Amino acid sequence: MKGSVSLLAVAAVLAGCAGNGGPQTDKPAQQDGSKPLIVTIATPQVGEAPKKDSEVELAIEKYTNSKIDMQWIPGAAFEDKKNIMIASSDMPKAFKITSNATTLAAIQSGLFWEIGPLLQNYKNLSALDDYYYDNIKVDGKLYGLPLYRDTGRAGLVYRKDWFDELGLKLPVTLDDWYAMMKTMAEKDPNKNGEQDTYGLFLDKSFNDPAGSNTFLTRLAVSQGAPNKWGEENGKLIPEFMTTPYLNAMKLLRELYREKLINQDFSVVQAADADNKWNAGQAAIRVNTVASAAATSHENLKKTVPDSIVDVEPYIGPFGNRVPAEPGNNGFFVFPKSSVASEEELEQLLGFFDKLLDPEMSTLLTRGFEGKHYTKTADGKAELKDLSLFNLEVKPYRDSLPSFEVTGQGLPLKLSPLQEKGWEVVAGNLPNVVPNLALTLSSATYLEKGGELDTLIRDAQTKFIMGKMDEAGWLAEVDNWKKAGGDKVIEEYTAAYAKQKQ
Repeated sequence: MKGSVSLLAVAAVLAGCAGNGGPQTDKPAQQDGSKPLIVTIATPQVGEAPKKDSEVELAIEKYTNSKIDMQWIPGAAFEDKKNIMIASSDMPKAFKITSNATTLAAIQSGLFWEIGPLLQNYKNLSALDDYYYDNIKVDGKLYGLPLYRDTGRAGLVYRKDWFDELGLKLPVTLDDWYAMMKTMAEKDPNKNGEQDTYGLFLDKSFNDPAGSNTFLTRLAVSQGAPNKWGEENGKLIPEFMTTPYLNAMKLLRELYREKLINQDFSVVQAADADNKWNAGQAAIRVNTVASAAATSHENLKKTVPDSIVDVEPYIGPFGNRVPAEPGNNGFFVFPKSSVASEEELEQLLGFFDKLLDPEMSTLLTRGFEGKHYTKTADGKAELKDLSLFNLEVKPYRDSLPSFEVTGQGLPLKLSPLQEKGWEVVAGNLPNVVPNLALTLSSATYLEKGGELDTLIRDAQTKFIMGKMDEAGWLAEVDNWKKAGGDKVIEEYTAAYAKQKQ
């Protein structure tokens, strides 16, 4: 594998410095032997689940000489379903999961194949930077194939027409955030005579402990907080034990008290929050990334054709400061209960390696020439119908390890908003704040992490909803520490000190 990567090259790749050629899906890939490889895949659903034997799925099967069974599980139910599948050992051959306490415990218990020593045998998988793999290793060993992602994707996708009309600038300080939220809720920016607009519409993942792209972490980091875990006086401490994070929580508490954010945020699904944006009822779309600004605008234009959307970086009192994401949107593991032998494991890795071929990268990131994109005179792909692409291609693009950072597919001709979104991503990279505990191990967290995360999330929600005061919040932090949090801090601190040696 390459030793280092300049992720600043991503924007250049997208602007046209990648490979060329469309998806030559008439060129079948041969696995060992002539029989198609059976590939069962479980993954969270992205948008509307594609139908079985969709055009994209059939093209993948033909190219890779495989038979695919995609199990699309609704995102809201995925964690519960994942835990049931792990407990029963009733798992697919390729299982897309994310890093959290139950995942780490399952990996350490020996349920999944180690794949690190095998990657050198695959040209595409081994060519990708070590960074993507290092961030998902457990005890120094690699068990998964990441869905490769950029690390500085945070951005403010917003209704520029509303901000301009109301004479507002994007918020920098927490006071700015409050003023913006109050104005958007009370000044009727959609001019329908009703109080049905929000500065932002929160969903229940706003404080997900496993997600550095969650709104509360993004907001707190912009105000000086660490990204999940930071260092203070020689110790690693969680973000929620810092003053900037508490101040961000206090802002949400005040916004809730004044009904300037949706009162049902603790139960709202991400899809419902998306629908509020799509319906033209939110000024900022917080559960998205900068590079998706154009897609956000396309979705909004169906309801508000004359809307104007823009994207800018998060800017706080300390300038551009965003949480570093782990370089993946989850990763595929291979259960020993369903992958019977190392030979079958090697065939599955061969399947995923082929997905990174230029033909497959083009298919998964552009779709079919003539239907989803046209080829420009300078050899780039220009999307014809973004809505059709989002319906037919995007679920596979977002769920399989083939993405822009690989730079293998046909380069995309960017619209001005797309180009600006990727410029924000590239500009964020020098200013990302790492999660210092991302690759560290804590035996206590593996044992009690789910319980500890639930304790603190529930306390945050109750604090924001006014069901406990600041003294009650601090008491819950003490309870977290006594329930095992102090031990987690101790173990992460020791592991971090060892890592730095």
